[in-house]
Amino acid sequence: MTKDQAADELARVVRDHTGRLAGALVSLLGDFSAAEDLVQDAVETALRRWPEEGIPDRPDAWLFTVAKRRGLDVLRRQENYRRKLAQLQWPVRSAPDDRLRLIFTCCHPALPREAQVALTLRVVCGLTTAQIAAAFLVAEPTVAQRITRAKRKISTAGIPYRIPRDDELPERLAEVLTVIYLLFNEGYLSSTGDRAHSRDLVDDAEWLTALLAGLLPDEPEVAGLLALIRLHRARVAARFTADGQLVLLQDQDRDRWDRRAIAEATALLTRTARRHHSPGPYQLQAAIAACHCEAPTWADTDWPQILVLYNLLLRLQPSAVTRLHRAVAVRYVEDAQAALAELKELEPALRNYPLFHAIQGELLRAEGRTAEAEQADRLALEHTTNPAQLDLLHSRLENR
Repeated sequence: MTKDQAADELARVVRDHTGRLAGALVSLLGDFSAAEDLVQDAVETALRRWPEEGIPDRPDAWLFTVAKRRGLDVLRRQENYRRKLAQLQWPVRSAPDDRLRLIFTCCHPALPREAQVALTLRVVCGLTTAQIAAAFLVAEPTVAQRITRAKRKISTAGIPYRIPRDDELPERLAEVLTVIYLLFNEGYLSSTGDRAHSRDLVDDAEWLTALLAGLLPDEPEVAGLLALIRLHRARVAARFTADGQLVLLQDQDRDRWDRRAIAEATALLTRTARRHHSPGPYQLQAAIAACHCEAPTWADTDWPQILVLYNLLLRLQPSAVTRLHRAVAVRYVEDAQAALAELKELEPALRNYPLFHAIQGELLRAEGRTAEAEQADRLALEHTTNPAQLDLLHSRLENR
């Protein structure tokens, strides 16, 4: 195993167990801030010792023991905490939905929306501050402040650790879905670090969505998000070459797509649409993905239908990123010049977003404006650290 592979494995093991540990400690202590501090201390200890000592056979029990010892030490003067910690034994009897409970706790309406999502991604999902900042297209210090304030609010307001009552679910569901969606996005194409994608994060996102679908079987947007994730996962085998090079959708070998998974996800989307005639943002995004997945070839892509779906999506959820993706559809329905006109309006909002410059480069190249296309590709290079994106952009510049 190479050094990079060992580092990836270490990060994966830590991330796999921190969510469960956090949920168990919050449930037992009743104090979000104290539990989060114990988890972070255990993780820091693991990251310091495991590279030299090796990953233990039972990493979950190891992390739990460190957290317990640290809790007994730090909180020894607080009789209530010491009593509760001393009574703990491993394995903790945690419910399968502990992480979902923790997500709903973080997504309490008493917290600002941006803080809810940032806190959940950091504490429950294990994303770094840099990854969360990339998802929000904001500066890292801004994200760090949101997380700190949110943790303080949960502790001072005594926000309970539980899945809300049925009448409380609607006001929290949108943020919970946002968290899972951003977790999936980060796994599908990583914004930071030296990995192009993270299968573990994608697995987490699908598992949490399926768990949520079990809790809310009649909620159309949960079904929409689950279908969206599964449609994208169905193409994963064709997204990268054997040596990790990113393969664009138009160049993918469609024989490698999981047609059974596509059919099942599309059927889920169809059943949901029949029961609910006003699709939400996740159902619309899943419908766009289905259009791509059902096309036998790139040339058969139903771009007019995709453009209609993007128009509907923009009415419900207007954003610069959605307009950017819509511009790609405009290129194939109209032409590259029309798409470039769309991008011109988006530049102030997306000037630090690598995909904006990469798409702009493609459109400029299609118009024969090679010097400007090269400049756009170089700007994209400046704003990404994803290794697969870097390789693709370098390849474009070398083959211009």
